[in-house]
Amino acid sequence: MAIFIKRGISAKEQDNSELRRTVEGIISDVKARGDLAVRELSARFDNWSPPSFRLSAAEIDAIVSKVPPQTLDDIKFAQAQVRNFATHQRAALQDIEVETLPGVRLGHKNIPVQSIGCYVPGGRYPMVASAHMSIVTARVAGVERIIACTPPIDGGPPAETVAAMALGGADEIHILGGVQAVAAMALGTESIAAVDMLVGPGNAYVAEAKRQLYGRVGIDLFAGPTEVLVIADDSADVEMVAVDLLGQAEHGPTSPAVLVTTSRALAEALPAEIERRLKILPTADVAGVSWHDYGEIILVDSLEEAVREGDRIAAEHVEILTREPRYFLERLRNYGSLFLGPETNVSYGDKVIGTNHTLPTLGAARYTGGLWVGKFLKTVTYQECTAEASVLVGEYCSRLCAIERFWGHKEQADLRLRRYGGQNVGLGAKPEDQGSGT
Repeated sequence: MAIFIKRGISAKEQDNSELRRTVEGIISDVKARGDLAVRELSARFDNWSPPSFRLSAAEIDAIVSKVPPQTLDDIKFAQAQVRNFATHQRAALQDIEVETLPGVRLGHKNIPVQSIGCYVPGGRYPMVASAHMSIVTARVAGVERIIACTPPIDGGPPAETVAAMALGGADEIHILGGVQAVAAMALGTESIAAVDMLVGPGNAYVAEAKRQLYGRVGIDLFAGPTEVLVIADDSADVEMVAVDLLGQAEHGPTSPAVLVTTSRALAEALPAEIERRLKILPTADVAGVSWHDYGEIILVDSLEEAVREGDRIAAEHVEILTREPRYFLERLRNYGSLFLGPETNVSYGDKVIGTNHTLPTLGAARYTGGLWVGKFLKTVTYQECTAEASVLVGEYCSRLCAIERFWGHKEQADLRLRRYGGQNVGLGAKPEDQGSGT
């Protein structure tokens, strides 16, 4: 039986009604007034109103030239890892065509989304890595047009983020943040052509904007606060557990960080170790609030129970710090990304190792995975029949449509039966002749 040594607040219970109304108002304003609204909102929220939000090629070159060579090399390395893994994933997605009955050919094709808008967050944490995850992956998928938006930092374009966007292959780079950026990309304005899909993380307002715009455009995920779950046994190092929990808790004051362990000694030692680490962590003002309010320590009797708790929590990131990490690879079902053993960690996945860091939160791992090359592809089907096959399928279709009283559907089948099978069926046929050949 699971025992809560420390219990936290549920992130799912937050009241976001005021946030929803605010976002709805901004989206309506952008829809009604286009660029004028975007400019006013950018000036209000970011104190940013340049002659053009879109960077020219010359401006991009000038900004990238200011980035230290080592940083550019690091960005290129990270993007190479993301590109490599995405390329292998794309190769696994094959078009198919099969003959299911004599003369009936069915198939599917994987067609890239035509245009996407990538949001790369700024603020306290300019998430350069988000440019890799969205832009690079979309380019591997074959997306034709990629727009990227990021907010200004300290009154100007964030150089490292712009470099990552440019090196990743963005077709347009706009220094524009918040709901106004997401709305402009989704709805279109006089200066920004609308996209088909929005991707990328952001704060609660950006996440809510994507939720409200979903349907008009596609999105990658409904995003909530970053989450981490560490599953550990008595072989785990309490310092490593504390470091890895706080490493995600620093994302924001509502980011859940949870330990599930079979070791009472580890469970009881963790709170003191967390407090020790918080005294030296530069982001303790955020991570400390997150841990104290949303952190949890759960003691379980066995690895089997740890699996059940892990699947119940369905966390975005799950680290396995046990003697046999692959035990959980074989048994866990609900997670965004799994980190096996002490040699890897969530930070590797977030920044550089090659798997995508845009992942399901708030329990969504129960029914979906994260952003990957397949999210940018539409798997669409097609059919083709010979005349003989059309008659075979049409006879079944005609009778099934009659059961449902879809007479227009039935006539579609009957027309083929008359034309290709010579049968006296359909709207103009006598009831006693229905289904007979001529």
